Amino acid sequence: MYTLRNSSLSILSLQKFTNSSKPTSIFINFTQNHFSKQFYAMNSASNSENIPPKPPQKSVIYRVPALETNDIDKITGQIFQRYYLSSENKRNGKGVCIIWFRNDLRVLDNEALFKAWASSEVVLPVYCVDPRHFGTTYSFGFPKTGADLRKNLQKHGLNLLVKHGKPEDIIPALAETFGAHTIYAQKETCSEELNVEVRVNKGLQKVSLPSTVSTAQNAAKSPKLQLLWGATLYYKTDLPFDVRDIPDVYTQFRKSIESKSKIRACVKIPSSLGPPPEIEDWGAIPSIDQLGLHNQEVDKGLVFIGGESASLSRVHEYFWKQVKRYERERIANDSTYWVLFELIWRDYFRFISIKYGNSIFHLGGPRHLANKWSQDTALFESWRDGKTGYPLIDANMKELATTGFMSNRGRQIVCSFLVRDMGIDWRMGAEWFETCLLDYDPCSNYGNWTYGAGVGNDPREDRYFSIPKQAQVYDPEGEYVAYWLPELRRLPKDKRHFPGFSYLKPIVPLKFGNTGKQGGQKAGPSRRDNRTGGPRNKHFTR
Repeated sequence: MYTLRNSSLSILSLQKFTNSSKPTSIFINFTQNHFSKQFYAMNSASNSENIPPKPPQKSVIYRVPALETNDIDKITGQIFQRYYLSSENKRNGKGVCIIWFRNDLRVLDNEALFKAWASSEVVLPVYCVDPRHFGTTYSFGFPKTGADLRKNLQKHGLNLLVKHGKPEDIIPALAETFGAHTIYAQKETCSEELNVEVRVNKGLQKVSLPSTVSTAQNAAKSPKLQLLWGATLYYKTDLPFDVRDIPDVYTQFRKSIESKSKIRACVKIPSSLGPPPEIEDWGAIPSIDQLGLHNQEVDKGLVFIGGESASLSRVHEYFWKQVKRYERERIANDSTYWVLFELIWRDYFRFISIKYGNSIFHLGGPRHLANKWSQDTALFESWRDGKTGYPLIDANMKELATTGFMSNRGRQIVCSFLVRDMGIDWRMGAEWFETCLLDYDPCSNYGNWTYGAGVGNDPREDRYFSIPKQAQVYDPEGEYVAYWLPELRRLPKDKRHFPGFSYLKPIVPLKFGNTGKQGGQKAGPSRRDNRTGGPRNKHFTR
């Protein structure tokens, strides 16, 4: 399948594979919290203010993963080989099972797919192109959306049936047509997905299986919906506490599961999952235009290839060619531990979405805090369009709009600016991220936005990121802002973040650390910044 901007497709998920750990979908922040400086290394102006401006430089595009198709196929094949069942494993199931793909568009380590194969003679893989994924966001009406799955299924003796419509209409009808005794799917946690599960289940209860359909696994008269957990590194049932009693402080959660829980091994699959049912028309993967969207061309920065194969190749490229080489040549340290640290953050927000339900989408958040937020359209649009007058904010927002990606640190900074300095309703920012992010996930996105806005499960309500300090620490020579805002490249490095009249007038003053003059700004100490803006806060939207 192709790459779409967000939606429940989750096709830009990276998966962590080692011999002893379970993969989980995540977008790895491979910039190591430093605005991808290694990708944006460009010639910079000298410190002399009297030199003429340099001509604009040609935009550079970086593919992720940086591999050719043949290399991606080769790596994918090698990884699959490591996770095949031995030929001794026999298939004992009867009849037909349906595997309903939702946010788990992968073949490897897919327990629902394995269960469907093991409990049947024939597996029917189905993906529903749900029109609700291509609508608008809930409160402010932003666009929701931007595959390889079929290819990987075909390599294992199956195919992918693509149907257009709502799952609650499609799945029961297919179960009746093929006499499927069980429908397997991945369990979700947020209300939109949970409501679909309820409606699919109700539809299945109205289906009567023919008397010829009889299996040891299912003696019921109607098809059964089996929802399996498979979206986190740590399984819900392996936690040392009930999911409703998860600590409200991440550190307590992390330390508890690291000491008391284990990561399960990968679910192995047979090399052949066939045969597929006899279907004349398996349906076409819709084009971007057919979905009512437009294919935005990325003309600079990072361009991402979607799909399971690309994800596996990125894992190989990142872990084995970069991190493991670093550990081998130097030593495993805190920097390499951050990968696991971020994976656990992703798990945490998934479990938090179960504990607090829809409150993660509400204005007051899980803490039900009453705050006065502005919905000033002009202010919000200046943030959205990268026209705030603060280069660090504007560069990040332009990267997001262009590529669908923003670094972990950038996401923290633009959130802090929107809610602290501009006083804008945090939900507007969260919904804009939902529109733009390739790695959008509702639990992580809204968990982090409530966290950053001070209405989530964060003991520090006054979290603030000082732009002067963040610029000084993470982009000291202004290379990042000059890349995304070429008009700043002609300026001396020490002027790029606060260029005075050479750039847009700041749309609002900074709440902390503002000098009050247009010509420049110094990163003076701030009580809040010293407490909450330090580099150890690596916890915003993974």
